[in-house]
Amino acid sequence: MITAKHLHMGSAKVALDLGDGSERGEYVGQDYILKVLGRPHRAINLMYCYYPLDKGWPARASTLPLPDGGKAGFAWDYAYDDYFPYQGGLGGDTSGEPFGQMCDVRRHGQDVILTLTCDCAVPDDHLIKIAEELRPFGRLMLRINHEATGNWFAFNKRYTYQEVADFYVRFHNILKTHAPHIRTILCIGEDHPDENGKMAYEDEFAEAIAVADIWSTDTYLALHWGWPYDIAEPGGKSHKRSGNSETLKGFLYEHSRFMARSGSQDRPFVISEFNADGDVTGPYEQAEQLADFYRRLPEEAPCITGVTFYQFRDRGRLGLEIEDPGNPDVGDAQPVLEEYKKILNAEPYLPEMTEGADIAFPAKLRWGGSEDADGLAVPLTLEKEPVFCEITFSGGDENLNLMLELNGRWFYKKPGVQTIDLMPAFFNTASPPEVTLRIFAPPPDGVNDPAQGEGWEINYFATMKTMPEFRIRTAPTAELK
Repeated sequence: MITAKHLHMGSAKVALDLGDGSERGEYVGQDYILKVLGRPHRAINLMYCYYPLDKGWPARASTLPLPDGGKAGFAWDYAYDDYFPYQGGLGGDTSGEPFGQMCDVRRHGQDVILTLTCDCAVPDDHLIKIAEELRPFGRLMLRINHEATGNWFAFNKRYTYQEVADFYVRFHNILKTHAPHIRTILCIGEDHPDENGKMAYEDEFAEAIAVADIWSTDTYLALHWGWPYDIAEPGGKSHKRSGNSETLKGFLYEHSRFMARSGSQDRPFVISEFNADGDVTGPYEQAEQLADFYRRLPEEAPCITGVTFYQFRDRGRLGLEIEDPGNPDVGDAQPVLEEYKKILNAEPYLPEMTEGADIAFPAKLRWGGSEDADGLAVPLTLEKEPVFCEITFSGGDENLNLMLELNGRWFYKKPGVQTIDLMPAFFNTASPPEVTLRIFAPPPDGVNDPAQGEGWEINYFATMKTMPEFRIRTAPTAELK
């Protein structure tokens, strides 16, 4: 008799996040990414901008004439940042993006990281509206005006570093009033000290460091920032490359400075963008250097609690796939993709799974996010390698939105789908005699439901009425005579 146990999913030692879409590539649907990589991430990072006071808004910046009538010679030469325009806010609506993408991310069992570059002159009523729009998306993380000590984004060109820092604090405080469960990410950092032993502009950002929920840095082992306007060649001035050892040591320094400015009040410290640009390394050394880095990171930089790989599909060489120049819906997998799949299944990067007592049906499932969810563990005994392994939901359970994991492989069941073929969990991998099917129920619409009552902003609840049916066979339906 097949039984079920209570199952809790918690955080990994180091969380893995993934960038999906930016100025360098289009958004790729989560169904495809899950099929390619085999497991979901802790969170998906989406890149957007909000410059509603600008002439031409909400057009994509690169589609507008340049202010001086010239031609762009750098990725950030436009009137404002060339990310996807945030279509909500005051005077906007939630029928466009990023809301559809955020729903796609969450229904696939992942949290949202929304990177939002913003005009610092935006009034409070705009920011309050954004907070209210983001409120139903659970434990969303909002990265406000990232790389804030740089000089390339429009907000840095228009405002002083102190003004940028003050805007971060103002936006953070508005969120804590109108959507307090949303966590803010402060992305600054410098991996080597100035003459006073400090990071760049840390004095200006002292209050922002103190209030931020999450500290962050963007780090590239290799980067060609001149893309796509020049080619990285030996002796060029628009690319760089760093070693893994010096980079890992740099995180320890940055964390020490964050701690010093916060009165030793620690908080999560993440790498919000990370890669080794294949324009500089070539495809093979890109894979080798990244594999070595991820292998060493948990032990050599234990202050890091999460890493966002930038990004899934890229028009240049910063993706697990390179976008086909003739068709943005098609990607060419790079050697780093297979290495990254190994990293995804390495112990330090896997979410914690804790089984509890037997559970009866109907069973209540809770989705609090990818680091805090209660589901079901169903132990299965296999006599030998299966030939057929299917699961069928009925009696109303076919309408549930589910994420399933078996033998390290994850599957998505959308509402209305009755049967899922689980056999890919056994392709190209050994099947132990005892396996556990894990079941979680993220919100089917991607948003939490206020009708569920107190705590709805954080939790979504679903009920599974009966144990699903399994069809497990260890021989072909018909033997060859």
